[in-house]
Amino acid sequence: MMRVLCLGEILLRLSPPQEQRLVQATAFEGHYGGSEANVAVSLAQWGLNATFACRVPDNDLGRAAIAALQQYGVDVRHVLLGGERLGLYFLEQGAGHRPSKVLYDRTHSSMATLQPGMFDWPTLLDGVQWLHWSGITPALSASAAEALAEGIREAHQRNITVSCDLNYRANLWQYGVSPADIMPALVSPCSVLLGDTSAFRRCLNLPLEAGMPPEEVLPRVKEAFPHLHSIAMTRREGISASHHTYQGFLWSHGRVYASRCYDMPDLLDRIGGGDALMAGLIFGLSASPHSPQENIEWAIAAGVWKHYVRGDFNLCSVEEVRALMNGRSGARILR
Repeated sequence: MMRVLCLGEILLRLSPPQEQRLVQATAFEGHYGGSEANVAVSLAQWGLNATFACRVPDNDLGRAAIAALQQYGVDVRHVLLGGERLGLYFLEQGAGHRPSKVLYDRTHSSMATLQPGMFDWPTLLDGVQWLHWSGITPALSASAAEALAEGIREAHQRNITVSCDLNYRANLWQYGVSPADIMPALVSPCSVLLGDTSAFRRCLNLPLEAGMPPEEVLPRVKEAFPHLHSIAMTRREGISASHHTYQGFLWSHGRVYASRCYDMPDLLDRIGGGDALMAGLIFGLSASPHSPQENIEWAIAAGVWKHYVRGDFNLCSVEEVRALMNGRSGARILR
């Protein structure tokens, strides 16, 4: 069984119920999540050995976050205890023509104050075949970025496959550097990359224009980062806050493969959709590295499924993703 290590920050998400605005809220629904944690949960449900590494405070919230991962089969032995606080984010769910809104509260969190040398990388990577990270970790702080760079270098030296979801978050880059100052060096050793045109431009400093077709964008990313063997991107059309279309594209073996385009009316929760797609990409590439069309179809189906599950985690089985990929509409009751 392939062992995947996901490194990133787990957060507590707080949302007003019933699509209320934050200013109206008198109560909040709580969910644990975070980009890399979301990937780990999906992979564990699909039968892979998924390990999550992060740093959380040694208090009840930190332990609750760890327990949230354990209940879905994620290996949390390498989670570090320390620091002042667990990061939070507040989600105001959109409705109709009112978009969703995220407010971060993660300054001085345990993961943002991660320092180089805190992780014992040789031990952490022992037996690991795949390391996954996202652009959120280097956005937190200079020290978190350097700690991540240590792990990527060690993984590259061990010939471990490294994947990255660029996950550009403009509001997180607040310590005096731009993503383009840091991200290209971190992405260079990677084999698998997920992003979109905006993220490729802002994080990797590539001269790409909005509206360029994937058939032009993805080969340019490959040319700039030749170590990559698989590069994915998505195209989303937002008709309203609760009605989107979603399609995936994958550069592999010298050509671009396009998935089916899904119409997604009445969606419940788009947070974690990209993480579900990333997990689907890892799962597909690990099982069938020479089936790019199947891989992007699987990944986009996993991402679509997540839009109909509340919370950050994509709670679904291999059989459920495969059924959606094969055309099941969801109209029938399964009994």
